[in-house]
Amino acid sequence: MNILIGILIPFVGTSLGAACVYLMKKEMNKKVNKILLGFASGVMIAASVWSLIIPSIDISKDMGKLSFIPAAVGILVGIMFLYSLDKIIPHIHVDGKNEEGSKNYKLSKTTKLVLSVVIHNIPEGMAIGIVFAAVMNEGGAITIASALALSIGIAIQNFPEGAIISMPIRSEGLSKNKAFLYGALSGIVEPIAAVITIIFSSVVSPIMPYLLSFAAGAMIFVVVEELIPEAAEDNFSDISAIAFSIGFVIMMILDVALS
Repeated sequence: MNILIGILIPFVGTSLGAACVYLMKKEMNKKVNKILLGFASGVMIAASVWSLIIPSIDISKDMGKLSFIPAAVGILVGIMFLYSLDKIIPHIHVDGKNEEGSKNYKLSKTTKLVLSVVIHNIPEGMAIGIVFAAVMNEGGAITIASALALSIGIAIQNFPEGAIISMPIRSEGLSKNKAFLYGALSGIVEPIAAVITIIFSSVVSPIMPYLLSFAAGAMIFVVVEELIPEAAEDNFSDISAIAFSIGFVIMMILDVALS
C-alpha cells in the first residue's frame, strides 16, 4: 500500500497543478511561475543527491574507495540518455519556445507542450520506481520514509508543471475540462514508468546503484538544461535563486528527517 501511494503521489501533484485552470482566468503570473520553477529545481537537485546519489554510494560500499564508480557512471549515462531523448523527440520548452530542430515536425503546440512534460516525467517516474525497488530489494540502504519523501518532493515539483500545461492550452481556446485533462494526463507517464521499473527490478537488482544514479543524472539534466534557465529569464534570477535554495533545503530536511 505504501508503494502504491508513493507511486501515485507525484501524479496527484501534477493533477492539482492542472486544476489551476479552474481558478485562474488568464495565464499564470510570470513572477509566480519563475518562483515555482526555481523552487522545483531546488527540490529536484536535493532529491537527486540525498534520495538517489548517496544511496547509490551506500549500496556500493563493498567496493571500498571505488564505491563512487557506480554513482559517477550512472549520472553520466543518465545525462546522456536525456540529452539523446531531448534531441530525438520534438517538443517545446515550457516557456513556449520551439526546440531547435523540431520546427520541421508538424505537431501542434498543445502536443509539443505535453511532450515536453512527458520527457521530464520519464526520469522522475523511473527515479520513483528505482527507489521503491531499492526499498524492496536492498532493505537498509533506503527506507520507505525516504522513498516517500522523494515522491512528495517530485509531487511538489510537478505542481507547476501541471499548471504550465493546462493554462496555455486553455488560452488556446480549449475548454477548462479538456485543458485540465491534458495537464493531468501529462503526468500519467510517471506511475507507468515507476511500475515498469519495479516489475523489472528483480532482474536488474545487481546494477541498482547504477540505476539510482542514472535517475539522478536524468533529473539533473532536466533541471540544468530546462528549469533553471527558464526560471532565471526576464530578470527573475534573484528571486528564482532564493526559491531554489528554499526548495533545496526543504527537500533535504524531508529526506534526512524521514530517512
